[in-house]
Amino acid sequence: MNVKTLRIVGFLEGWSFLLLLFIAMPMKYIWDNPLWVKYVGMGHGLLFILFIVVLLVVCQRMKWSIHMFILGLIASILPFGPFVFDHKLKQSNQT
Repeated sequence: MNVKTLRIVGFLEGWSFLLLLFIAMPMKYIWDNPLWVKYVGMGHGLLFILFIVVLLVVCQRMKWSIHMFILGLIASILPFGPFVFDHKLKQSNQT
């Protein structure tokens, strides 16, 4: 696994979180249709776990500090966080 893989998984995880928050959750609570939450939530959960695993492996392989791992971890739980983390990776020439 490399930084490119981390960026791709982060992108997918970020979009799945936004889809869950802004499409699936309103469908459940406004229109009483929980089906989207079930499937989008499951996909997001898998992508979240995959992001953390890939982040850990890439941090070890690239010999990044624990600070970079913690930034990625925090980014993974915030809306739009993976996109901000990706921008930071590009700016710091970590790719």
